[in-house]
Amino acid sequence: MLRYVPMLLEVALTVYCLIDAIQTDEVVMRNLPKMAWILLIILLPIIGPVAWLVAGRPTRESFQHRTQQQRWENHRREQERRRPRGPDDDPDFLKDI
Repeated sequence: MLRYVPMLLEVALTVYCLIDAIQTDEVVMRNLPKMAWILLIILLPIIGPVAWLVAGRPTRESFQHRTQQQRWENHRREQERRRPRGPDDDPDFLKDI
């Protein structure tokens, strides 16, 4: 039973890193494109997942920067949607003239 523990840990690490790499946005990934990381994790059993955790996984700062940028874009879109429109921007009004 004890001899299966390293193999079980290797499979668990590979599955964790593979799911994490698939769910991570390619914009915040470091050093390689998304498909390269996925292939590296699958093809190199221990080295691939460890490399993903050390060199590929986004840093906390990149997540925070991405989140702040998304919040700003959402706020800007909301402000544009709330902005009052003039009658010349309303197609129904122009159709009635």
